[in-house]
Amino acid sequence: MSEGLGPEGGHSQPAPTITVQDLSDRPAHTPLDRITPVEQVSGVVEETSPSSTSSFELVDMEPAPPLYQPVQPHWFYCRRVDSKDVWLPFSREDSERLEQALSTAGEEEVVVAVEGERYDVRVRERQRYAVYWEQGPSEVRRCTWFYKGDKDTRYMPYPEEFSTNLEEAYMIAVTLDEWKRKLDFPSGETVILHNPKLIMQYQPITLQDEWVSSPSEQTRPRTVKRGVDNITAEIPDGEPETIDHLVFMVHGIGPACDIRFRSIIQCVNDFRSASLSLLGSHYRRGQEEGRVGRVEFLPVNWHSALHGDATGVDEDIQRITLPSISRLRHFTNDTLLDLFFYNSPTYCQTIVDTVASEVNKLHSLFKHRHPEFTGAVSVVGHSLGSLILFDLLTNQKTGSGEADRDEGRNRDPCPLTCDALEQALCRMGLQEHLATLQSVDLDLDSLAMCDETDLTELGIPLGPRKKILSFIRKRHFLQEGRQGTVLLAPGLQALPDPSEDSPSPTVSFGNQSSEASARRQQFLRAQSITSAVDYEYFDVGIGQVSINYPQLAFHPQTFFAFGSPIGMFLTVRGLKRIDPNYTFPTCKNFYNIYHPFDPVAYRIEPMIVSESDLEPMLIPHHKGRKRMHLELKESLTRMSTDLKNNVLGSFRTAWQSLVRMPVAALPPVEDGETTAERSLQETETPAAACAAVREKSKADLWTKILEWPKALHLHYFQGVHEEVESPGSAEDKGRQVKVGMLNGGRRIDYVLQEAPIESFNEYLFAIQSHLCYWESEDTALLLLKEIYDKLGVAFEQPQQ
Repeated sequence: MSEGLGPEGGHSQPAPTITVQDLSDRPAHTPLDRITPVEQVSGVVEETSPSSTSSFELVDMEPAPPLYQPVQPHWFYCRRVDSKDVWLPFSREDSERLEQALSTAGEEEVVVAVEGERYDVRVRERQRYAVYWEQGPSEVRRCTWFYKGDKDTRYMPYPEEFSTNLEEAYMIAVTLDEWKRKLDFPSGETVILHNPKLIMQYQPITLQDEWVSSPSEQTRPRTVKRGVDNITAEIPDGEPETIDHLVFMVHGIGPACDIRFRSIIQCVNDFRSASLSLLGSHYRRGQEEGRVGRVEFLPVNWHSALHGDATGVDEDIQRITLPSISRLRHFTNDTLLDLFFYNSPTYCQTIVDTVASEVNKLHSLFKHRHPEFTGAVSVVGHSLGSLILFDLLTNQKTGSGEADRDEGRNRDPCPLTCDALEQALCRMGLQEHLATLQSVDLDLDSLAMCDETDLTELGIPLGPRKKILSFIRKRHFLQEGRQGTVLLAPGLQALPDPSEDSPSPTVSFGNQSSEASARRQQFLRAQSITSAVDYEYFDVGIGQVSINYPQLAFHPQTFFAFGSPIGMFLTVRGLKRIDPNYTFPTCKNFYNIYHPFDPVAYRIEPMIVSESDLEPMLIPHHKGRKRMHLELKESLTRMSTDLKNNVLGSFRTAWQSLVRMPVAALPPVEDGETTAERSLQETETPAAACAAVREKSKADLWTKILEWPKALHLHYFQGVHEEVESPGSAEDKGRQVKVGMLNGGRRIDYVLQEAPIESFNEYLFAIQSHLCYWESEDTALLLLKEIYDKLGVAFEQPQQ
């Protein structure tokens, strides 16, 4: 279509000139210079085009509808996909709400919540706005007429004014029963209404150029359809209004979350769609009884805040980035550096603050838009996002009310950062010396300048004096760490930059403070040992020591980790073992879900139960039982092991019993019979006893040989059949193992089943395995089972 036409440009068009003309009545010898371009196109179509009226004589003979029926509109919205505009339909429920709002709006603007109230549509403005995340507005149309070219994969809607003109011409043609009507538009476009079921659009002929398509391709007509019911549009089902559970999903490193480089918003949309489909198939009875609504998933984006203009970190990194292999370096700076940023005290604070504030903001906004919501809230973290949530949940306070949580947000998590002398002494248990220090007008800053001699002159005993000196030394190092100098190696000294007024430190090489640096490194090494963490009294938990962890506005019910490196990071931090009695302060359930080929994922259970080798729990396929290739692999492995051990062992035992002289066992001595009498009886028939035993051994050997195929069949094939009939038996045995209280005494590590094609080469699918969770129906079903089990709703396996 040309650029001036409304369907692509979206601009309103003047009313077309409607000419009633039977295209087959044109004179045969009209001069070529008097034939209009439209008539040329019509002639070409009549003579050669398979879409001409002569090719549809049977269609023309069908009677037209006796009465005109107004077209039923349906609302669409525009989405940008691969640099192209794609028009997608709203659900029928949302479309009806928009139509009703338009009819009752008047001149005032009306806002309608659509798509589970995650978007708002301004009806008069015809724009769709996201509610919970930053996204540009998208166009909305009230669609009645559609077109599709030969190379188009789906029908595209006309602009509303263009559709109105087509509908008026269609109404006149139906009412007067006069077809073959031609509509000429000022842009040169022509629409011909051959009959109610054949309406074509013809494009104008432009000047011929050697680089453009041929006239036959340019003049190829487009099919026009009236109403959404006459096109192949996949209209989505409406979402249930009742929300049973809320889940926040935190992404990992980089702005892209899957192998197709999609954002966290698009990935969460796919995960939400998968959960809705699984609810309809596995919780159908609950939906029919009104006990199952839906689960809302909301994305949490922290990458844009870290790499935005507020931090300026991208500009700083760009200045020191080499110009070679620019694309690879840009990918590294934008993705892999997030791991190093999280290990930096400065940027780690930015990340945890962004995640906590974004989660609290989304939770508050959700409660405002859904005041009737009374369900629980869970959190999901993928890759680095799971580690962020783990550190946040480890450092939450157990306050029961909102006031306690506000106090927890404002309270400094580390006693070394006290700003008041009285508070510092109380935390050290030395409040009885407060009057002594206040008598000489000492505050916390002046106390930091005192040495052991000064404290001795004040009459402070040796024990309290050592506590105060240790507190001063640790507080000094902590303040330097928050200024960015805490990780300097020995031989590096932090000095103020004389060229700037700001107190930001610069690094100078020298040996002036080697002794102080050595002491600083010794202190830092002592502080980094977290294997002896006291979960009851250590305020920071097992996160990074110099980070002030904010508090969440709610207590999560369950924490799900996808492809998580939590175990590796805890080990690197020096935590060799997790106390079996440890639980998150505000979250009582934790699931570590991973793909077997995920190169970033690590297990958690071996850090809790190190003395036993526990296999992870196998997540069942959403269609039931194991995948066929896993069952076959397991059966063949077990068969080969048993053939090697049991069958060969049986042959060896039988052969030894055949070739060796058997030793008769002594039967029990009967009452009243002496051992001498028994011996006398045995010596009377030694040859007969040996012969009987030898014959019995031969019979046992041939019995084992003849019955071996039957036993093999019963052991493997019938055993597999019985295992398939009761797939939950192995799972139930695995669930009975106690692995600490991090998940309430239940199993923590859950592994997905690899697809058949992935089992051929695990290295080839390693990267994809780390990004597969957003589209994994098995993962979504595990979340739904955990959520609805706590709501008392039974899980149903659909019949295949």
